[in-house]
Amino acid sequence: MNPVPLIVDLKDVSASDLPLVGGKAGKLGELIRQGLPVPPGFVVTTEAYQAFVDATELATEIPAALATIDPARPETSEAASQRIRAGFERAPFPAGLRDTLTEAYERFAKDHRVRFSAVRSSATAEDLEGASFAGLQDTYLNVTGVDAILIAVRKCWGSLFTPRVLVYRQRKGFDHASVRLAVLVQKMVDATVSGILFTRDPNTGENHMIVEAGWGLGEAVVGGEVTPDHYVVDGATQKVVHKQISEQRVRLVRAEQGGNRREEIPADQRNAQKLSDHRLQRLVSLARLIESHYRRPMDVEWCGDADALYIVQARPVTTIPTSTAPGPAPESGGDATAPILRGFGASPGVAGGVARILRGAAEMEKLKPGEVLVTAMTTPDMVPAMSRASAIVTDEGGMTCHAAIVSRELGVPCVVGTREATRVISDGSEVTVDGKTGSVYKGLTAASKSAASPPAAAMAPMGGGSGGHEGVPVTATKILVNVGVPEKAEEYARLPVSGVGLLRIEFIFTAHVREHPLALLKKGRKDELVRRLAEGIGKVCQAFHPRPVIIRTSDFKTNEYRGMPGGEEFEPVEENPMIGWRGCSRYISPVYKPAFLCELEAIHRVRTEMGLKNAMVMLPFVRNTWELEEIAEMLRAQGLRRSRDFKLYLMAEVPSTVLLAKEFSKHCDGFSIGSNDLTQLVLGADRDSETLGRMGYFDERDPAVETAIRMLIRGAHEEGRTVGICGQGPSVYPEFAEFLVREGIDSISLNADTVTSTIRTIASLEQRMKLSGLRHAE
Repeated sequence: MNPVPLIVDLKDVSASDLPLVGGKAGKLGELIRQGLPVPPGFVVTTEAYQAFVDATELATEIPAALATIDPARPETSEAASQRIRAGFERAPFPAGLRDTLTEAYERFAKDHRVRFSAVRSSATAEDLEGASFAGLQDTYLNVTGVDAILIAVRKCWGSLFTPRVLVYRQRKGFDHASVRLAVLVQKMVDATVSGILFTRDPNTGENHMIVEAGWGLGEAVVGGEVTPDHYVVDGATQKVVHKQISEQRVRLVRAEQGGNRREEIPADQRNAQKLSDHRLQRLVSLARLIESHYRRPMDVEWCGDADALYIVQARPVTTIPTSTAPGPAPESGGDATAPILRGFGASPGVAGGVARILRGAAEMEKLKPGEVLVTAMTTPDMVPAMSRASAIVTDEGGMTCHAAIVSRELGVPCVVGTREATRVISDGSEVTVDGKTGSVYKGLTAASKSAASPPAAAMAPMGGGSGGHEGVPVTATKILVNVGVPEKAEEYARLPVSGVGLLRIEFIFTAHVREHPLALLKKGRKDELVRRLAEGIGKVCQAFHPRPVIIRTSDFKTNEYRGMPGGEEFEPVEENPMIGWRGCSRYISPVYKPAFLCELEAIHRVRTEMGLKNAMVMLPFVRNTWELEEIAEMLRAQGLRRSRDFKLYLMAEVPSTVLLAKEFSKHCDGFSIGSNDLTQLVLGADRDSETLGRMGYFDERDPAVETAIRMLIRGAHEEGRTVGICGQGPSVYPEFAEFLVREGIDSISLNADTVTSTIRTIASLEQRMKLSGLRHAE
């Protein structure tokens, strides 16, 4: 029988060797076997750890110290930790074990031309599903020379018993006595850029890859010392759908004599993109291979030098939620429209309490159970305090930093990267933290008092297209919902839809503002107008977050505006208001322009002050491209510039948008067909005429209307623009829905009461089309 080895080459191990090499080394060995770029190394096995313990006083010292721990008294964990770690520091290396390690390192250094090494803990209870042990055991970078390697190995073994690890293991249900530690020694990459990648959004469960990148060694990113660049990549298409570049002033780099040092980043690099588009795509490709191998979402640590990218860790994502539905909105009892801070929503949930500012681990005892932990950035030493907190808010870090990973595993709402939480929040004040949207509110809101666990109804799963509800089929065509009044938003958000295809802002005027906007402006009540609009829009965006909400700016006709309080003074009497002063023509009019700018300001406030980036804009009743150019200037002036995370859509209601679809495509990201108005104007049939309606003139299924829709879809698609529809036709006429699907409509936005039935109709249509296509292919 072969003896159990003390040393193994990293390329010779796999995940099945976990008891011998630990979780980290086992997974990296698997990746080497799959041909992925992993720095070479060797593993000091758990057998070597046990040999060290058995040959020294630690054989009796460890169990004796562990027996003194009282879970109700944190100080006993601290005392036991100090006792065990002191034993590791003073116990001499058994001669035979020392010789074996020395020989292994010298052979490794020669074979791979190693000058600097990374010495990394790899525990048997590490990188597991449900427990990542993120950053809890020690790692030493840029270690050089065999003596330094041996010291680092000893320190890694001792880190198996730090107070933070003892608390974490106890919380996760691991037996202290059964856990052993291997140590991984790898060739150190002289990293110019490093970061983390999640193959699935750990906060929402959506099929998005989350990539974070910073200059220098990855310890600064993982530890939350810097706020990294943040990239969101569509998991299906591998296209970058969001990119946020962060300023970085310092980085961690290799010191010439070993170890690490911090250095200032030159001014011209501080705001530069850390990961080139080419390298980002390469990294995404590697991550897809890793996820494919493990057949589950993965959390990947990576780094890159001047020549290549390397994978340095891969573990299961431990916190994918069972639902992507938003939790309770922080409203009623607090000012939900005005968060005092915004950052990255790193761990979902809503919680509130007394804010306690901690300047470091030394102040942990200040935090009482149920208080909100506010700090510059958590460290692994702060896990005991994090486990007592009702919520966590940090100045620095991204959604892959230590605070984010651990808070998700603890189930604690967390917002990171606020930049100024420790300055803005007063110690002892009450705050509410929304870990879904990344917002922090002053005071305790109703949601924070009732959201210890989101209600079952609110946690109903939301599939991407239309899946996720039991018995509701999945469709390739994206299904959205129309929202009129904000009060219905939370109810509609539970439907199996991908977002809101039409939020009519004029309904917010009637429900929340209740007065003609120009009348309010004349009275000097602009702030009130903007605030009320933002409240209504924000309520909808918050309920559906992070799913998109397309807000159609006001499209009242003159007769409708005239009926509002104060409207008679500003609205003319028109013989045919349906084709009169409405839509975009109002926005560029000197008379109404100030009111339109208030709409844009409200939307900008929702996106910035509330942190609800899912708010998009759609312009109604567009007639000409020149009016769009003027409106685009207004949008830009209000901070609403077309980008990957802000889309501008046009209602396709006027035939000119159909006939000149390619020209209009230059001014927007997509179209939404307003089938009522388009039918009215193509057929010259007043949609309000009861006589024409009874005679059958008003019908979306008319060949002329269908021809117009076909022209729009083809013209827009040729320019790379999407086309949806937000009229009622698809839910009323199954044959009209079939026509749209066959023509390649991208999305259909429905009234709430028709969502489920229409999804089934569309799913059936798509299945028939698929079967028909297969038959024709034979």
